[in-house]
Amino acid sequence: MSVYERFEQVVAIVLSLVVASVIVLALLQLVIRIVPLLLSGTLDPLEHDVFQTLFGMIMTLLIAMEFKHSIILVAFRRSSIIQVKTVVLIALIALSRKFVILDTSTTAASTIAALAGATLVLGVVYWLLRERDDRLVKETR
Repeated sequence: MSVYERFEQVVAIVLSLVVASVIVLALLQLVIRIVPLLLSGTLDPLEHDVFQTLFGMIMTLLIAMEFKHSIILVAFRRSSIIQVKTVVLIALIALSRKFVILDTSTTAASTIAALAGATLVLGVVYWLLRERDDRLVKETR
């Protein structure tokens, strides 16, 4: 490996450790907040606000884990750069989280339409990137 490739690898490993620490802390906070409510029986996941909060926190963890996974691929040289497809996937997950936590009573219809449009465009981009990758795999066989 060149000096710069080694530098990239070190940066990716450090970033991976930082993101892993954030994930662990967020998971601990989630457990610390949810377990007492579960044990006392006061957590009602069918209540709209509780559902939004709970799944918003869970989806935040999923976004961070996907982000960490993409960094790990770079760190262990399975991929030379962070793939555009992964960035688009993370953006789609983040938009999905936004729809879960969205309070439709206070959000303007134009904002919801803009989020829906962004989701549609990112979905099409992800599909096109996946199709391209599938085609490249078939050509190399």
